Amino acid sequence: MAPDKVLYDYSEPASDGGLFCRGTAIVLADRGALFLGPSGAGKSKLALEMMTMGAGLIGDDAVWIDAANGLSFSAEHVKRIEARGLGILNADGPPEAPLSVIVDLARAEAQRLPERRLAAAPGGAVPLICGKAHTFLAAALRQYLCHGRQE
Repeated sequence: MAPDKVLYDYSEPASDGGLFCRGTAIVLADRGALFLGPSGAGKSKLALEMMTMGAGLIGDDAVWIDAANGLSFSAEHVKRIEARGLGILNADGPPEAPLSVIVDLARAEAQRLPERRLAAAPGGAVPLICGKAHTFLAAALRQYLCHGRQE
């Protein structure tokens, strides 16, 4: 199966061979997760839930992915995250992390135990999770980032 191109639906090429991505990224256990989806899909909500579980924010709504699949956020910007109905909140987290998984919040997973999905990225394919309407996504994603998945 060829890697899914979902990342390219939410990004633009950058001059360094990477991508500028309209997504939200966190890091937990030295593994980065990138959340993608249209406006209102829950990218910031999922990041906030993950941050309550110890994740750090890489960036909200503007993340760079380099040619080696490194996630980063502009160092000259203060880290903030949107909390709908509450406002813009200050946040913290490391300046970069390796991209370990992409979560597509526009698509639901139809299978109870899905086959491993991959998404195309500049530095090579990475695991893809379809997370729309997943009732315990933050908890499952925390476990995934900290302990991996049985293959």
